[in-house]
Amino acid sequence: MIYADNAATTKMSRAAIEAMKECMEEDYGNPSSLHSVGQRAQEKLSEAREKIASLLGCLPAEIIFTSGGSEADNQALRSAAALGAKKGKKHLVSTAFEHHAVLHTLKKLESEGYEVTLVPVGEDGLVSPAEVERAIRPDTCLVSVMYANNEIGTIQPIPEIAALCKRKGVLFHTDAVQAAGHIPVSLENVDMLSLSAHKFHGPKGIGLLYARRGLRPDPLIEGGAPARGKRAGTENLPAIMGMAAALEESVLHMKENAEKMSAVRDRVIAGLSRIPHGILNGDAKKRLPGCVSFCFEGIEGESLLLMLDDYGICASSGSACTSGSLDPSHVLLAIGRPHEIAHGSLRLTFSEETTLEDADEVVTKVKEVVEKLRGMSPVWRELQEGKRQYFLR
Repeated sequence: MIYADNAATTKMSRAAIEAMKECMEEDYGNPSSLHSVGQRAQEKLSEAREKIASLLGCLPAEIIFTSGGSEADNQALRSAAALGAKKGKKHLVSTAFEHHAVLHTLKKLESEGYEVTLVPVGEDGLVSPAEVERAIRPDTCLVSVMYANNEIGTIQPIPEIAALCKRKGVLFHTDAVQAAGHIPVSLENVDMLSLSAHKFHGPKGIGLLYARRGLRPDPLIEGGAPARGKRAGTENLPAIMGMAAALEESVLHMKENAEKMSAVRDRVIAGLSRIPHGILNGDAKKRLPGCVSFCFEGIEGESLLLMLDDYGICASSGSACTSGSLDPSHVLLAIGRPHEIAHGSLRLTFSEETTLEDADEVVTKVKEVVEKLRGMSPVWRELQEGKRQYFLR
């Protein structure tokens, strides 16, 4: 089997598993308890917080542990909106191809009386800082732009956008769920940042929100005093320890892992580019090391995925959070792909364990499956007979 769906989730690393196992067996206390077992757990919690802060380049107190990236995104947007409302600022800026954790939160805020501007995205899958600047108004309370897109893998000019927001006096948040652990992530001029452990070989159900010193995010969950009132509930210490171990390992080996994944990525892009009437989604170079996204005309993405699975290749058509939907990807529509083309999408996301031989096997099988599906497609037959016009040349 070739697992090529790492953007959906990654295999847990041995370091993360061992850190969690040790914690569950030895440090099972509640970090808020005053007795020795609880205080030992509190020490472990502090160690993990300090390690993660060091890896991210921030202060331990600037980290709020969450259940994952979606919760962190929700807390960031809702906190900024509430803070803005107190100052008479109820306008938020984001982009048309954000993760639904951001887009759905923005839609909910709109129903509560806020205004939202979604900046368009270029066909190359990149957000223009100039477009962001044009969208900012005197009543803008937050700009939120993802660090790297979760479907097509394009890396956004976050340092430029963050600096722009700093000059404008507007809070800036970035969803770095796909970026953290895979590419260097800068917190310069960033007010809030979200990440999730299971995207870099940590456990599911744990993530964090970085909130720079001076910001006090509103809690989404009310309750006791853990996390200094920023998030109620007993901390999931085993998962936090696993996240710290996984992030440390990912950052330590980031350069060599990126080189391996980039070689696989470029080999797959070169191979799939030879399939007629197909197109790479997003810029070829300004993308995550392990992410490839293609559209193929005349096929349905769901059939492509099911047949690839029969060949032992695990892939996706886009975000795992929307895999049950029959609607075309909002990301692909945002970069200008027609509905007919967006339905024939394929996302392949690799890890450092993927080999060049795996890359060749993926290319071979994708070509074979595309040919089979086109051979059965009445739409493809009409395209070949000239009864329909090709969208992709």
